[in-house]
Amino acid sequence: MSAVSLNDSSSLIERYCKIRQQSVDICAPLAIDDYQVQPMDDASPPKWHLAHITWFFETFILQRELMGYESHNPLFEILFNSYYRGVGLPYPRHRRGNLSRPTIEEVFEYRRAVDTKMCEFLSRSITEEVRFRVELGLHHEQQHQELLLTDLKYNLGNNPLRPAYLPLEKPLDKNKSLAISSLEWQEIKGGLVEIGARGDDFVFDNEKPRHRVFVPPFKLASRCVSNGEFLAFMEDGGYERHELWLSDGWAYLNGLSERWSSPLYWRREKDSWLEYTLNGEQELEFDAPVCHISGYEADAYARWKGARLPLEAEWETAAGTVAVEGNFFESGNYHPGIQSGVGMTGLFGDVWEWTGSSYGPYPGFRPFAGALGEYNGKFMANQLVLRGGSCATSETHIRRTYRNFFYPPDRWQFSGLRLAQDIS
Repeated sequence: MSAVSLNDSSSLIERYCKIRQQSVDICAPLAIDDYQVQPMDDASPPKWHLAHITWFFETFILQRELMGYESHNPLFEILFNSYYRGVGLPYPRHRRGNLSRPTIEEVFEYRRAVDTKMCEFLSRSITEEVRFRVELGLHHEQQHQELLLTDLKYNLGNNPLRPAYLPLEKPLDKNKSLAISSLEWQEIKGGLVEIGARGDDFVFDNEKPRHRVFVPPFKLASRCVSNGEFLAFMEDGGYERHELWLSDGWAYLNGLSERWSSPLYWRREKDSWLEYTLNGEQELEFDAPVCHISGYEADAYARWKGARLPLEAEWETAAGTVAVEGNFFESGNYHPGIQSGVGMTGLFGDVWEWTGSSYGPYPGFRPFAGALGEYNGKFMANQLVLRGGSCATSETHIRRTYRNFFYPPDRWQFSGLRLAQDIS
């Protein structure tokens, strides 16, 4: 197995340090009290995220590659394991908010200790296989950086005070808003196309192998559905009309203790709509993409419009010639922006786009070897694929072939929709 050159090692160390520091920077605005909050099972406390992504490097790199390496704290091997049963018994997800100890200071010390060992290790000659595991860990950390932001938004957004994660230095100037693009239908001829990843660049196992699939001709909306357009669905009784909803979605909606009547984080005050953002509560921007809706809500809206959600093969086909650029994590906005321009806009960034495709294996799928094979393959049931990334996704993390996945009721992520139609 070939070794990585020292120049490549230096570049890898620089990338490692940069991404690791980004997680710390995300947490810089937090008060000490914010690190521990877990208002629902899916939204982990920031302290747990910081420790878990450190556990990943310790478990899959240091413990495997350094002879005589001693765990920073053997109990951390249980507390900060998420779901990798191949390396031990994970601590229950719904109890992460109970971990008042270790303290946040101890977690930061854990990060510093592992980072020191990692940089020493990466300064040596390493194999391509080890480099792959390091890259996997870095992409894993970028995933958790997005989760840090989405979980923080849920934690703070469900606080009655609706505190801002990053208060605005000055109020938004609505007069400087971009003009939203008119919604147009782009015809895609389809045919026998190839989707999935190829080449030697890093991708997750669920993006492979590249394969052929037949896509009938279809139409795809030129931009995502806006807040104002979704509001029209609400005003037309969208949440009360059973004929618009999948059976499971309707049952879920009516089984909630507090029935949905709008996207997550929307609040009506007199004649105005407000939306909680990471900058605090703001007036709803009607031209921005609707965000924080479930797959059930996305599907119901599409039916109301006489359309449907695109299949992931359709989405990837349409994205084939579109540059991977948009409103990502690096912008520092952490909120969807108005999609303006000519032609297909907003395919990347702003909001994850629900598709109508179930999350499952591609033909010939092979998971990563060993415990790392639990990364994606074990979740291929009862979930839907989302594409394109969001305002909380790093631009160095997203790809045309990237397959995100969530359960249809989930809506705390930055998730929206784009419409599709058949061509008769």
